[in-house]
Amino acid sequence: MIARPLPSSAPAAQGVDAAGVEAFLDALDAAPGIAPHSLLILRHGRLVASGSWAPYTQDRRHLLYSLSKSFTATAAALAAADGLLRLDDPVLAYFPEFADEVTDPRVRGMLVRHVASMASGHVAETLDRARTLDPDDLVHGFLLLPPERDPGTVFAYNQPATYTLAALVQRVTGRLLTDYLRPRLFDPLGIGDVVWQRDRAGREVGFSGLHATCDAVARLGQLYLDRGRWEGRQLLSEAWVAEATRPHIATAGALSGGDWDLGYGLQFWMSRHGYRGDGAYGQFCLVLPEQDAVVALTSESASMQTVLDLVWSHLLPAFRPGPLKDRDGADAALRERLAHLALPAAPGKPAPPERADTWAGAVFAPQGGRCADQPGLTSVSVTAEEDGWTLTLTEDGRGLPLRLGDGGWAVAEEPLPTAVSGGWTDAGTLAVDVAFLETPHSLRLTCSLPERTFTARWHTTPLVPGVPLRRMRAPGASF
Repeated sequence: MIARPLPSSAPAAQGVDAAGVEAFLDALDAAPGIAPHSLLILRHGRLVASGSWAPYTQDRRHLLYSLSKSFTATAAALAAADGLLRLDDPVLAYFPEFADEVTDPRVRGMLVRHVASMASGHVAETLDRARTLDPDDLVHGFLLLPPERDPGTVFAYNQPATYTLAALVQRVTGRLLTDYLRPRLFDPLGIGDVVWQRDRAGREVGFSGLHATCDAVARLGQLYLDRGRWEGRQLLSEAWVAEATRPHIATAGALSGGDWDLGYGLQFWMSRHGYRGDGAYGQFCLVLPEQDAVVALTSESASMQTVLDLVWSHLLPAFRPGPLKDRDGADAALRERLAHLALPAAPGKPAPPERADTWAGAVFAPQGGRCADQPGLTSVSVTAEEDGWTLTLTEDGRGLPLRLGDGGWAVAEEPLPTAVSGGWTDAGTLAVDVAFLETPHSLRLTCSLPERTFTARWHTTPLVPGVPLRRMRAPGASF
């Protein structure tokens, strides 16, 4: 739950052209491969636009993927302010149990600021190699990997670097990140429930796994935009904000180009405009100091650069120098649109009456003998009940029942938060979309009655392959 609402304003009063925001919404709706979930726009510290595309809601916690990194950096900032760590200390100083074993001079020279800025000296991602060296302690595995270059000289997007920063904070504070951040960040900002994925060592992983609302993302962005100040309190030092949001290392050529070529700070990316935290499949915290604005977005996007391009093309020009006059109608139209946003349901009709008895109780096996996108998924069954139809997905011997909607999205909280849409595309084919509402992922499931087979394909593939469907939710609950 959100503790208290953000202060709000009509867009025009803050110099925001509602027509420009609508143009951005139009562009999102028209772009292939982009399914927006929630959006908040702040200008001059006021919430001027917010909405969620049904079946998603504003109070829904959402997997932020690598946008989690910016919260980890904020925890490091607070620990530094508490005198518990320093950016220019060697990383190894915080893990003395490895000091005798780790002899590589580059590892021994690696500083906290190097892991915070993805400049450990490694030239490529080390996650798989570090896990191979020590499956139980990723810090240990990471420190056993000698960098190819001197720390501070080369960028590599490197999950164990952030994991090590997070582990360091948890060690010096003696608390999980969420516990440490609760009184220092979450409560002061008015951020409600969050939950962070842990690994087998019991640590919150830091580089990913944070589940929080889009509202929480917007509040973090506003805190940084205001140079660490919130409601009259200096929660973060201005010096830290300046340090975290300036380029520390060049990134050109390291990833996919575009806005990822403009440099990296301390767990923040530099952008064509301002800077940002971001996470896979379209989780964004865009901070725009020149416009005095924050844009927070959660989504399921196959092209994150496309989302940024739409912001720069449509939304950025909507920020005007001063208040706009005679815009009540445009503001009201935008407010009405934001209140009724919805993702299109998958097409489908009710069960064909002449085949309903045949479909009832039908069981389907994976097409080709194995479901490539979700290997543990071994069968799908369809059952008819008095009030509708249920699909049961059997994975690793456990059933996941899903109620089929009637022309729209059927939302369920148990056994895990999902929304289902779709239906029969012809007498012999049932096709549904299953949205896992606390993640950026949805699954297209198609059953063929003549073949008694099914296919299941992710619209965007989870970054951890083969995760059971029952775990496609925020940590802490299972069935």
